[in-house]
Amino acid sequence: MTRFPYDQFAKDYLKELLQPLGEVETSRKVPAQIREIDVYFLPSPQSTSDTIELGLLGKFVAEPALIEPFRNAATIAEIRSCMNKLFDIFAEVKRHTKGDKNRIAESDLPRLWIFSHTASESILDGFRTNLDEEVWGIGVHFLGDYLRTGIVAIHQLPCTQETLWLRILGKGRVQQQAINELEALPLNNPLRSKAIDLLLSLKTTLEFNQNIDEEDRDLIMRLSPIYEQKLAEAKQEGIQEGIQEGIQEGIQEGIKEGIKAERRNVIENLLRVRFGFLDAEVRVIIEALSALSPEEFTPLLLQLSREELLARFL
Repeated sequence: MTRFPYDQFAKDYLKELLQPLGEVETSRKVPAQIREIDVYFLPSPQSTSDTIELGLLGKFVAEPALIEPFRNAATIAEIRSCMNKLFDIFAEVKRHTKGDKNRIAESDLPRLWIFSHTASESILDGFRTNLDEEVWGIGVHFLGDYLRTGIVAIHQLPCTQETLWLRILGKGRVQQQAINELEALPLNNPLRSKAIDLLLSLKTTLEFNQNIDEEDRDLIMRLSPIYEQKLAEAKQEGIQEGIQEGIQEGIQEGIKEGIKAERRNVIENLLRVRFGFLDAEVRVIIEALSALSPEEFTPLLLQLSREELLARFL
């Protein structure tokens, strides 16, 4: 896949998932140079329950975080570039924190999470990464403590509910399996709806892209049934809304007609009392009289003569 569509999808996807948890900034510019952080996240204090719903991703953003997602395996140069952004942020935080009283603790500094579809042994060995499977499970590789960087090898993550929201950002079989699990979630799951909408937006972007590969075409094909289902649901919803609106309009129209019929009965009774019978000419003006309110037609029927009524309404 060309990088831009995936990058934009990843940014939009992470922003939608993380917004309820805190402050999310995508394409954050780093002052030292013209560089951008894909996603910069600051958690809000009351976001505990939502982080549980996001599983492993929720654990990542329990503290300030820089997130750099890669569709393919992140290269040595790309990992270094991400780390440079992190160090620029460290310097920026230090500039804004002056004096010993305001010294920031290491644990308060943001952590960099690099989402890479794969991570080779040579890459992991070269950066001297280590695992903490008891706390973080398989697939999460940490650099030294003071580097505050983790490389998440998405293809290594176990296929569990806890890793679902990360595996959506994978590719090939990993992503397709995650999409299957996403579809199987309850329809009222708000994250399900957001993720599917963004995936369908990615599908549309890819279809307009001239430079796509076989994996892109496979993703488009996988998302096509979901797209068709969404269209069918939207159509059915439109039909239901139309029926409901029609029912409401029918009820309102029925009420109006009922009121008019009642007024015609009152008018006819008053005319019979006044003139004893209803001839053809008098019947013609009943419709015009029924358009008036009772306060308007009652005095007219009681005060005006037959000739006056005919002259006024014929």
